[in-house]
Amino acid sequence: MAEVTDKSLKALEERVHKLATNMEKMKLAEYVRLLESPWRLLYVNFISGVARGLGIGVGFAVLSAVIIYILKSMVTIPVIGSVIAQIVEIVQIRLGTY
Repeated sequence: MAEVTDKSLKALEERVHKLATNMEKMKLAEYVRLLESPWRLLYVNFISGVARGLGIGVGFAVLSAVIIYILKSMVTIPVIGSVIAQIVEIVQIRLGTY
């Protein structure tokens, strides 16, 4: 009976050690500390939101510039100018200022 108990305790100790190691790898204590401090959580989420918004803005600007550059090289300026002129004319007619 003592032999079974020693094996069980050794296996239990090994599993507890593995669990502790995995919890340290997950940084669970830091996550719990973050959840316990609502102001810090708000601050971290605000900073991540600002960074995400800035990234979206810069990405959209770069993508738009590339698309405009490609369209500009494919279509001549007079074609674009006439399309814009037609749009302006339609808007002026709709507003009654033509």
